[in-house]
Amino acid sequence: MKSLPNILTSLRLVLALFMFLAFAAAAGAVPGLSDHLSPETQFALQRWAIYAFVVAAVTDFFDGWLARRMDAESLWGAILDPIGDKVLVCGAILGLMALGGAQPMVLLPGGLILFREFTVSALREVGAGKGIKLPVTQLAKWKTTLQMVALTMELVVGAWGAFPLLPQDPAIQGPATILAHSLFWLATLVTLVTGAQYWEQTRKALRA
Repeated sequence: MKSLPNILTSLRLVLALFMFLAFAAAAGAVPGLSDHLSPETQFALQRWAIYAFVVAAVTDFFDGWLARRMDAESLWGAILDPIGDKVLVCGAILGLMALGGAQPMVLLPGGLILFREFTVSALREVGAGKGIKLPVTQLAKWKTTLQMVALTMELVVGAWGAFPLLPQDPAIQGPATILAHSLFWLATLVTLVTGAQYWEQTRKALRA
């Protein structure tokens, strides 16, 4: 049972890959497959991609909680967990770009988030080689949660037509879109702040 947290983390990676491939196929980017998809199938792929993202995001909470609860924290889990988070977020942003309609408003914040994630990963890699550890801050934990919520809203807004139960009413869709964009920009701001914090930590450690 102590392997359950790592299983959930690994599942997050699998779901992230499925999500990206589903969005890519729905957008017409999978040769030999996308050309044969009906509009109904494309909508279904978008829905299942978003469902996969939500389930994967939930595992981000439970794998850490279970690891602490079961005293099953491991080096493998410590390595996989941040990788799973970054792969999921990056995959969701690329999937969001593939949706097309929402792309203009999410291009800049999405690009800034990707820039921060790759930069911090590089800082961790360089720091590890010099014995420098960059512990996850409380703000960075909230950042991940905020990213997941904002991306969920952006994905739903971007694939609004794929959900038959959502009202096709501009009076509802418009405010929902504004809310999603606002939350995504807030997540981007917090993401950049945490990136600056890690940069400053690394700079001070290298000068010590």
